[in-house]
Amino acid sequence: MAEPIRNKRADPPIAPTPQNTPLNTAPISSHAQQPGVASIKEEDLDRAAAASIFAKDPRLVSLIQGRLGSLVGRSSGYIESLPTDVKRRVAGLKGIQKEHSKLEADFQEEVLQLEKKYFAKFTPLYQQRAAIVNGQTEPTEDQVQAGEEDEEEDDETEAAPKEKASESAEKVSGIPEFWLSAMKNQISLAEMITDRDEEALKSLTDIRMEYLDKPGFRLIFEFAENEYFTNKTITKTYYYQNESGYGGDFIYDHAEGDKINWKEDKDLTVRVEQKKQRNKTTKQTRIVKKTVPTESFFNFFSPPKAPTDDDESTTSDIEERLELDYQLGEDIKEKLIPRAIDWFTGEALAFEELDEEDFEDAEFDDEDDEDDEDASEDQDDEDESDEDDEDGSKPKQEAAECKQS
Repeated sequence: MAEPIRNKRADPPIAPTPQNTPLNTAPISSHAQQPGVASIKEEDLDRAAAASIFAKDPRLVSLIQGRLGSLVGRSSGYIESLPTDVKRRVAGLKGIQKEHSKLEADFQEEVLQLEKKYFAKFTPLYQQRAAIVNGQTEPTEDQVQAGEEDEEEDDETEAAPKEKASESAEKVSGIPEFWLSAMKNQISLAEMITDRDEEALKSLTDIRMEYLDKPGFRLIFEFAENEYFTNKTITKTYYYQNESGYGGDFIYDHAEGDKINWKEDKDLTVRVEQKKQRNKTTKQTRIVKKTVPTESFFNFFSPPKAPTDDDESTTSDIEERLELDYQLGEDIKEKLIPRAIDWFTGEALAFEELDEEDFEDAEFDDEDDEDDEDASEDQDDEDESDEDDEDGSKPKQEAAECKQS
């Protein structure tokens, strides 16, 4: 019978993984640190080659997304492994959290009621604005004076000669193209407005908003008589779900837009393509016209529908469009309507850019510059120490020691 090899080397340590680590009872408290690896070097990935593979086989992308999606929310087994008394306490904390969620829902409901209360106070101001924009009335002296208080003296002196020129020019009613100009200064809306849309949007006389009896809101676009459609108003309504989401916030459900009654050959959401066809037998040619969808702001009133199939690529695209559509509605409700004059003059755009810059500065620091400065200081210290070693002079050594201390 052979004897065991006494000097056999122990197996090299293996990093713990879900496959080789048994599911033991989790400790309640432990001073052990999380296992880690000092450094892992991965081979460089040829991103172009990977993109080419995914582009050739979209089903592979869908398969990977499906597999990864199936892992979301799956339990790791930790909670299930806790002692019974601890799991009871966890259940108690969940009960407390439910009470907290109810208070959050009450908070959001009270915020909504507060918004409605002040919206009723804002409404007369919006009505005055619409009357001035459409030339139905003129602002009072007090309103004009209040608007000029924040202007600089230079602006007031430059405005004087322009006032004389306007008196001799043809009299203009209201503020022409007020809403079109305001919308073109709002970045998210400007990207949707085409050159063809502008002619129709010049007849836009007012944009209003109203709350629904149930959670949601309606945007109302009022138009003067125009050559494109017969609608006097075009509305779009955003609906929220009845149940609140995580944190008590309202959850967006869907949107519905009015049908636009386009006049003949004036539909801005489509374009007509002409194609010449030749008969193989008679050699005669004919022109075939085909109507195809095209980009237009008025597609805003035909919101995307929620996905119904299981196609991951289609679902992802529609979800992005739904999110964008909802964000556009929120921008009109929260930004454009309350501060239309600031978007018309461009002042709101300046403030919005300033806020974005402040956010970026707060979130991101120039770490590379700091690293470069630290590296240069370290290099200077090394250079000085090298010079001290070469010279061998005690005063320089003492100075270097004082500097390091």
